[in-house]
Amino acid sequence: MTELVSEPHPDSGLPVGVRVDATPAQRPGPVTLEGRYGRVERLDPQRHGLALWEAVREDDTIWTYMSTYGPFVSEHEFLAWVASRVPLDDPYSYAVVEPSGRAVGIVTYMEIKPAHRCIEVGHIVYSPQLQRTPLATEAQYLMAKHAFETLGYRRYEWKCNALNAPSRRAALRYGFTFEGILRQHMIAKGRNRDTAYYSMLDSEWPARKAAWERWLSPDNFDTEGRQKSRLNESL
Repeated sequence: MTELVSEPHPDSGLPVGVRVDATPAQRPGPVTLEGRYGRVERLDPQRHGLALWEAVREDDTIWTYMSTYGPFVSEHEFLAWVASRVPLDDPYSYAVVEPSGRAVGIVTYMEIKPAHRCIEVGHIVYSPQLQRTPLATEAQYLMAKHAFETLGYRRYEWKCNALNAPSRRAALRYGFTFEGILRQHMIAKGRNRDTAYYSMLDSEWPARKAAWERWLSPDNFDTEGRQKSRLNESL
């Protein structure tokens, strides 16, 4: 059980939460986050749409645990969906882009609560070309680093369908802490969804950042690009 940190209320003496910096965090914007293996940049239908369609069109399983959209039956339907994401402030979508300039995935900030300095990473669409690559992990590192160090959030969330085993493994691999399951949390595509909650705090970020950077170092990969140590071994 998580230890609750408190202090006595100055008037009643009852336990209350400790005071924190209540300055609101910044909302996400159209930035480009450069990494060693690629970059994360604002989603643009004209620059990214067709490449994303080519990357995801062969694998409908990508959409199995998405709550409201996918799979897409045609290029036209998919490009319309990509275009519909861009005007939204929450969720706020980015493309994951290879050094060649080809978009191979989407990552998103959502449930954005600047007043509480809380934000979630979600609506993650990783094409087969992106899955299990250094860029797949680096994209998550870049998003977390930007949320904590530039935007000023104190809580970084990961939520997923409780039956989505790969997503739950990924959350733990990245250093998120499992908090529990909200039962009958929503109805997704006509089916019950229990939702697993994970979080990472600003106080935990320095250690998580160091682990991510050790894993992403070129020294962690052999001449054939295979990892020498696992990310969760450093956490």
